[in-house]
Amino acid sequence: MAPLLEIRDLTTRFYTLDGVVHAVNGISYTLEEGETLGIVGESGCGKSVSVLSVMGLIPDPPGKIAAGQVLYRGQDLLRLDEAQIEHIRGKEIAMVFQDPMTSLNPVLTIGRQVIEPLIVHLGMGREEARLRVVELLEMVGIPQAADRYGDYPHQFSGGMRQRAMIAMALACDPSILIADEPTTALDVTIQAQIIDLVKDLRDRLGMAVIWITHDLGIIAGLAEKVVVMYAGFIVERGSVDDIYGDPRHPYTLALMKSLPRVDRSSGEKLATIPGLPPDLLGLPPGCPFTPRCEYAVERCRQENPRLEPVGPGHEIACWVDVTTGRER
Repeated sequence: MAPLLEIRDLTTRFYTLDGVVHAVNGISYTLEEGETLGIVGESGCGKSVSVLSVMGLIPDPPGKIAAGQVLYRGQDLLRLDEAQIEHIRGKEIAMVFQDPMTSLNPVLTIGRQVIEPLIVHLGMGREEARLRVVELLEMVGIPQAADRYGDYPHQFSGGMRQRAMIAMALACDPSILIADEPTTALDVTIQAQIIDLVKDLRDRLGMAVIWITHDLGIIAGLAEKVVVMYAGFIVERGSVDDIYGDPRHPYTLALMKSLPRVDRSSGEKLATIPGLPPDLLGLPPGCPFTPRCEYAVERCRQENPRLEPVGPGHEIACWVDVTTGRER
């Protein structure tokens, strides 16, 4: 049976005055019905651009999807025209963005913004849609939802604005919810509430979730599968047990070492990853992580490795076995 969503060799470029930005470089992964996939990596590694490519939201110019396929229920979304993709975007595949204050229109009420997909995609009458919006706002935990329907975004707290964005995304019962770092701008307590809310709604509604984050700690209790990205490439892909229990790429290993742990002694410093990510305007010929990698060998400087299996369903793009420190 075909997966719900299959990304094949997706490649996205930005053509700027300074040169070509190699934002996403031939990535592939699958998402099954009801599954949660975590996409992890540093800022600028291509996480958000990859899902914006899936949604057909790359600005052209300067951006362009140069190659690949995005198969949703077997249909290649990249071959659809704008009218066809608009039928899927928001209805079948919905997205929650990082900062709700810049995603919500400040001069329209929350109710007006959540009601729009119900009218556009489902053809509901205004009164029926208004009642549905109140249900959605209650579902995502906004108190006194009927009274808050006419409030503006600035009258909501950060956490409440993000809940309203989730309500908007869920309005048409999508098969896939893409959450692009939806808790980054929130404090830790509100972050936990939003994560628990998404988990509860996922289990209740049976939708699949793609959760994008730079924080490996968030993904541990949320996802079944994890994709680790660096410089526009996937460097490790596997189950959440593989990634946390047996990380095999030096970058994933370094990310894991940088996480705070309760079993660390009070005086022990967190590990850091030296250096900076590469400039995507001019990627080096070999593995892009080489200048920051403690395991690098000469081959890493010459040739960028492809993803290869190191276990069932577990793949890495690396020339070195980090368990032995020797070239694979």
